[in-house]
Amino acid sequence: MGSLFRSEEMCLAQLYLQSEAAFACVSELGELGLAQFRDLNPNVNAFQRKFVNEVRRCDEMERKLRFLERELKKDKIPILDTGDDPVAPPPREMIGLEAKFEKLENEMKEVNTNQEALKRNFLELTELKHILRKTQSFFEEAAMYHGNQPSETNQAEEENLLVNDYAKTPYTKLGFVAGVILREKVPAFERVLWRACRGNVFLRHAEIETTFEDPHTGDTVNKCVFIIFFQGDQLKTRVKKICEGFRATLYPCPETPQERREIAIGVMTRIEDLQTVLNQTEDHRKIVLSQVALDIRVWFIKVRKIKAIYHTLNLFNVNIAEKCLIAECWCPVVEIDRIQFALRKGTELSGSSVPSIMQRMNTKEAPPTYNRTDKFTQGFQAIIDAFGIANYREVNPAPFTIITFPFLFAVMFGDIGHGILMFLFALYLVLSEKKYLAKRPENEIFEMMFDGRYLILLMGIFSMYTGFLYNECFSRSINVFGSAWNVNAMNYTNTTLQASGTLTLNPNVYGVFRGTPIMYPNGTGDPYPYGIDPIWQSAGNKISVQNSYKMKNAVIMGLLQMIFGLVLAFYNHRYNKDYLALFCEWIPQLIFLLCLIGYLCVLIFYKWAVWNVSNSNSAPSLLIGLINMFMFTKPTWAKKTQLYSNQNEVQITIVIIAILCVPWMLLTKPIILYLRNKAKMKQLVLHVDPIYNHDSTANMGTTRYAGVRVAVDETSDDVAILDHDHLDDPETASITPKDEEEKFDMSEVLIYQVIHTIEYCLSCISHTASYLRLWALSLAHSELSEVLWTMVMHSGLSVKGILGAFMSFLIFWGFAGLTVGILLVMEGLSAFLHALRLHWVEFQSKFYKGEGYLFTPFSFSLIVEGRVDE
Repeated sequence: MGSLFRSEEMCLAQLYLQSEAAFACVSELGELGLAQFRDLNPNVNAFQRKFVNEVRRCDEMERKLRFLERELKKDKIPILDTGDDPVAPPPREMIGLEAKFEKLENEMKEVNTNQEALKRNFLELTELKHILRKTQSFFEEAAMYHGNQPSETNQAEEENLLVNDYAKTPYTKLGFVAGVILREKVPAFERVLWRACRGNVFLRHAEIETTFEDPHTGDTVNKCVFIIFFQGDQLKTRVKKICEGFRATLYPCPETPQERREIAIGVMTRIEDLQTVLNQTEDHRKIVLSQVALDIRVWFIKVRKIKAIYHTLNLFNVNIAEKCLIAECWCPVVEIDRIQFALRKGTELSGSSVPSIMQRMNTKEAPPTYNRTDKFTQGFQAIIDAFGIANYREVNPAPFTIITFPFLFAVMFGDIGHGILMFLFALYLVLSEKKYLAKRPENEIFEMMFDGRYLILLMGIFSMYTGFLYNECFSRSINVFGSAWNVNAMNYTNTTLQASGTLTLNPNVYGVFRGTPIMYPNGTGDPYPYGIDPIWQSAGNKISVQNSYKMKNAVIMGLLQMIFGLVLAFYNHRYNKDYLALFCEWIPQLIFLLCLIGYLCVLIFYKWAVWNVSNSNSAPSLLIGLINMFMFTKPTWAKKTQLYSNQNEVQITIVIIAILCVPWMLLTKPIILYLRNKAKMKQLVLHVDPIYNHDSTANMGTTRYAGVRVAVDETSDDVAILDHDHLDDPETASITPKDEEEKFDMSEVLIYQVIHTIEYCLSCISHTASYLRLWALSLAHSELSEVLWTMVMHSGLSVKGILGAFMSFLIFWGFAGLTVGILLVMEGLSAFLHALRLHWVEFQSKFYKGEGYLFTPFSFSLIVEGRVDE
């Protein structure tokens, strides 16, 4: 548990890489995933860095791959995932990849353009086919109507402009246009035609049953065929403008039936030819995309790795001659050998004759925090990191949270039935993790639950345990060991039983309660072995009795967790060798907490041990006694406020000690710091050179590469990296204020100490009261379960016969839905948030600062999975 208890020991290393070997070395480090590189060019614009052109080329390749991926999704062709993880190809292969992607993109664009043009032609011919059919039916209906009229009216009908298409005089000849329009535009189209042409046109339209595919968007559309009759060129121009405004497509329609039949035959022939060409084009498109689907995942991985490598190389310094690249990275100390091996391997792969150099650097900058996790501990570590990343080498609460978080959740959520349901759901996620890891869930909420599957699993297990202690299963008690209460021992008569709605079982009566003689003088044996006796399920004072136990247990658990937090703070002080904080803060904090809350817990145990059932009526109230202790009110036996002899003297001593701890915490540390600083200022001797010479004897035998001083030995091939010049250069020392000691300010230190002292003193009371949420949430969950059972499930079970069985079957599904929706989801989320608050505030505030920053190594696995930005 070493790495999980404290973060890994980190070091700042400097790398000296040859230009031709840099790509291969960084690639090997990316596969290893153990180095976090620093940006040595913070003042250089992203577009002015050395490898910006290579990054742009990678962006362009990614764009082309995303285009091909969209085409695959459009045709619903699955992408083959073999699980292969190819290495980053060398830079010389980028040209081949670019050419391949360019060819595929051009081919797909050409296929799409041709297919779109063919579909557009096919659509136009199909629309023309429907126009010829519908207009033919229009004219046939008109001719049929004309032929069925009586002879005396023939002359009048000849004057009808719609039927007499071929009038003898040119002044009565009608013109017409035909076309198609979207079905939803027909009503507006008809109104505009009527108003713009003042009712001097006649419109006929008919719906086309076949749906069409838009060649540009691929959406399905419904259209109508229309034909407009008009007279005169002016109306013709107006009608065409209206059609153009509504994006209606006009087609030429011959006037004679013979011409229309001839055109229809030609259109059908062309449609058949186009359909054949479209099928061939579609087959060619699928063949191309099927080949792409086999390799596109591997291409994506290669391009992303190349891009990530060049992004990382842009963080390096380049010397003037551009012969080498200089990098700085954080890495775990225990992994230095593996990193050096990766550098040697990268140098060998590149064929470079000059080895890569790695050397540790001395720095005062705080290293990143790196806690190793696996699939089990990852969810618990995420809870801690959500509050704040631990300081470097600070005690990590995650290993203790693995137990305390599910347990505190279960204290508020204790129910055997609900715990089993939660456990089974988490067990399903655990058993199906390979399936969901291969294809991450798209639902964000489900993905969060999947990531915390082991946390939910433990929450369900602990909920079953606490539910067994509470003896609750869907709010019902289970009589496992047999009740320890005997009703017959009370010797109630039938008259008493019939007259009284509520009766009391007195444990002082012999034989009524099977308890130990120590606590129950008239007990006849051992009490209920484990958990709460099932008889309390039907007791009228069930809530008051259980509340007393749960409230006291909540205070005891709160004290234990806060003391454990102080114990972890002790380990932090000892590791950091901060003995001043240990003696001036930690010791008075522990004494103050024990004097207040520790004494209260001692009274709880004392009251449980000394006061038994025979004298319980005269037992003093602990809350009143605690208030009287701080009010310096003397407890007496007469007022039933005294628990033991000499209680007043003990309590006065405890209060005085607690009061003395306040100035101890408040003043001792600032005073000692002030005296130390005063003594240091007296002994401080400052030596300043009047002139700083870069070529002085102190720097002889060294040379600079982009602000990095390197030792040079003309007789050796080895190069030693010393340090950055700006770390000791007076001209640039101002840019590294973290390396300078801050000026001591007594007022600032005193204010800081006052704030923290007041906060701690108040938190001892407020945090203890906050742990009462364990009792409150447990009570709420228990009562909600009982209400749900009584008002829903009990109503079906109370009906007898076949009707009762049928009602119970139907009501069960409503009960199950409400149980899952309200008690498991809503109540479970509420208990989860309260347990989270107890850990973040009450527990971690005692020792955890959380002001560090996370170790984010350059890792291909994280980049390919999309868990970090490239």
